[in-house]
Amino acid sequence: DVYKRQVVALAAVLALVGAACGTDDDAGEEKLTVVATTTIWGDVVQQIVGDEANVEVLMPVGADPHAYEASSQQAAAIQEADLVVANGLGLEEGLHDLFEAASEDGGNVFEVAPLVNPLPFAEDHDEHDEDADHDEHDEDADHDEHAHDGDDPHVWMDPDRVALAAALIADELLELDSDGPWRDRANDYISRLVGLDEELAKDFGALSADGRKMVTSHHSFGYFAERYNFEVIGVVIPGGSTLGDPSSQELADLVHEMEEANARTIYTETTETTELADAVAAELGDDVSVVELYTGSIGEASNGTATYIGMMRENGVRIVEANS
Repeated sequence: DVYKRQVVALAAVLALVGAACGTDDDAGEEKLTVVATTTIWGDVVQQIVGDEANVEVLMPVGADPHAYEASSQQAAAIQEADLVVANGLGLEEGLHDLFEAASEDGGNVFEVAPLVNPLPFAEDHDEHDEDADHDEHDEDADHDEHAHDGDDPHVWMDPDRVALAAALIADELLELDSDGPWRDRANDYISRLVGLDEELAKDFGALSADGRKMVTSHHSFGYFAERYNFEVIGVVIPGGSTLGDPSSQELADLVHEMEEANARTIYTETTETTELADAVAAELGDDVSVVELYTGSIGEASNGTATYIGMMRENGVRIVEANS
């Protein structure tokens, strides 16, 4: 019995030694660590790397990228990551200083939006009212606060640009690990994005000219509108960020704009409150609907929107249903 116990104890020790050796071997093949800022870019990265790299997404589902600020732990993750995939063009306003600090310390911060043919922001539609009230509005100092310059950061609202971004992200990963399957996985994902693009174009094909007029929460649908031949005729929050505060005159102007265009739907976003949109809809009557779409964040697995492709597909369904 003593001999048997000694044998068992020795076997246990050898097993532990073997496990430790295995850990050392695995450490020699340590996976890349990729940090993505938004849930959307986190999903794109995950589709490309699969289980071959560790992916950390800074923002939780439902977070507004314009307003998000990182924790101290996340700031450290940005510093330590092999690759940080960010949108750029000012989208992640609260992370800008962290990106600069990481870059200055030799970190690899890769901003995709400037590299996928960004568009300038569309002009606000303020030309509809030439009466005295509108003249007073033009002189309102508050209106100047909503001016926006530069390029529109919401590039992911066009699947074709996401496909281009996927290829660029794969290139960045290849610079870090030339033996990884990044290119093949990116190509597979790009094929699915092409299918999504074709599906959305087909779904929107039967919409009337009025059905292609959009009123949205803020200027986040410029790329979507260009890709699928929609027209954004007005926004609840002027400017390219959700952090603006529209004046009562600007909301009154939007009501007038919608009346002139016979627009009966306001598209809001799942990352922000519908309070202002509901107020505008109430001014226009019971037949005006407020429809939530996915823009700054993916959704939950329960309704199929936990991926970029899933969220865009659901957006298409909701837009078509709103115009049925």
